[in-house]
Amino acid sequence: MPELPEVETVRRGLQPVMEGQRIARVDTRRDGLRFPFQKDFAARLQGYVVNGLGRRAKYLMADLETGDVLLMHLGMSGSFRVTLPEGESTPGEFHYPRSEDRTHDHVVFHMQNGAVISFNDPRRFGYMKIVARAELDAEPLLKGLGPEPLGNAFDAAMLAHACAGKKTSLKAALLDQRVVAGLGNIYVCEALFRSHLSPKRQASTLADRKGEPNDRARHLVTAIHTVLNAAIKAGGSSLRDHRQTSGELGYFQHSFLVYDREGEPCKTPKCTGTIKRFTQNGRSTFWCPVCQK
Repeated sequence: MPELPEVETVRRGLQPVMEGQRIARVDTRRDGLRFPFQKDFAARLQGYVVNGLGRRAKYLMADLETGDVLLMHLGMSGSFRVTLPEGESTPGEFHYPRSEDRTHDHVVFHMQNGAVISFNDPRRFGYMKIVARAELDAEPLLKGLGPEPLGNAFDAAMLAHACAGKKTSLKAALLDQRVVAGLGNIYVCEALFRSHLSPKRQASTLADRKGEPNDRARHLVTAIHTVLNAAIKAGGSSLRDHRQTSGELGYFQHSFLVYDREGEPCKTPKCTGTIKRFTQNGRSTFWCPVCQK
């Protein structure tokens, strides 16, 4: 499933053709995706300007001039394709052609500026929902989400406080969207490796007896910031279904230090360990048992 860097990359790709532009027409080519579309879904979008395009955790949020917000989630295989009047382009060294099978283009936005934005989702685990901005705080899809890991509020003190007293593993805590929003399996593995912390470590060990952050918490927050910013800069990782809106592959998968490197030597300087993989909470965890403590 696309994680925060992938969703942020999609947001930045859609922004030039969507933000400040009017939606001329919306085609829904089925009754719904993971959930049914609202009965007035297209009517609440057509003819209105998108004032801003933001992101909350793994959700794209299109603010409309009406006061409504269109929430969009990519699910497991969802992606957007932008077609301009002069045609589609997939620039970049790591060009990967899109499938010509358009039967999975389930929602198509026709913008007044001539851009056509198609949401393609073969597995149909993505979803879209329109919510009044005044009701966002009570929206079940967003309610209870933790802080943004790249936001000003997310620091070692906040993370230590959220993990204080938790008996779950550190990895499980970081994947809990109530603790921190938008992190997924790939970047949690990478951040734990960079901070030399074991994914099996108890989450509560990020805080001292008074609940104050220790060096582990500070190193981990720094690692989270570093890995997310690097992945966004690289255009997001391109594992399985993820593509940028241009169709271009992201580059960060070539910078993985631990993820999907089972059996390879640890990249930590002077470490003699070998990357191992084990299943944790139903997901593959990659780590170095030697330098991650």
